[in-house]
Amino acid sequence: MIRTVLFDVDNTLLDFSKAEKNALTKTLQQLGIEPGETILERYSELNLAQWKLLEQGKLSRGEVKVRRYRLLFEEIGADCSPEKAARIYEKLLGIGHFFMEGAEELLEELYQKYNLYLVTNGTAAVQRSRLKSAGLKKYVQGIFISEEMGSNKPAKEYFDRCFEQIPGFRKEEAVIIGDSLTSDIQGGKNAGIRTIWFNPGRLPNDSGPAADYEIASLREIGPLLRGISKAE
Repeated sequence: MIRTVLFDVDNTLLDFSKAEKNALTKTLQQLGIEPGETILERYSELNLAQWKLLEQGKLSRGEVKVRRYRLLFEEIGADCSPEKAARIYEKLLGIGHFFMEGAEELLEELYQKYNLYLVTNGTAAVQRSRLKSAGLKKYVQGIFISEEMGSNKPAKEYFDRCFEQIPGFRKEEAVIIGDSLTSDIQGGKNAGIRTIWFNPGRLPNDSGPAADYEIASLREIGPLLRGISKAE
């Protein structure tokens, strides 16, 4: 029986890719850089790589925020301050939100049937602002932001600290749902709970940990959770 559902936030419930592109475009414009598609795509690649290093414990959050811009500016030959870019971007990223398709309907369906929690590696100030804008607090029992927890996904320590704050928590009754194999699925494996990989692009899993279940649409989650419970 599934009772506790842990949801990743970015690109699972909220469309981070859209928010990132919007904030980055305005940041570069303020710095006098033309935000061409090639530059936007390269930033996304560099940004993802830095967050992977954070997950591996090789970079701090502060280093991630600045290093992605330093690397980008070095590549494109821009004489701009990466620290200034990071400040502008973070402020812009925290403004507003974009839902993933079907996310609001899914939360409306689930929140009275399960204990829902949010688990995210995002920067605390940015995430708090976006989550407030999206009105997600009314659906969930708790919000666990790694910066506030003192540890990051996928570390077992992060999940242990989350579990300590969930009343009556039992691993066999829990599942994590997220789009990242290295953060969410590996994190669930490390924590000893079921995992559901949200893979809307139907990407091949060439090297990541194998999830217990895989879905391409948020609409699949309700029936899947009911099926898991019935099977037990």
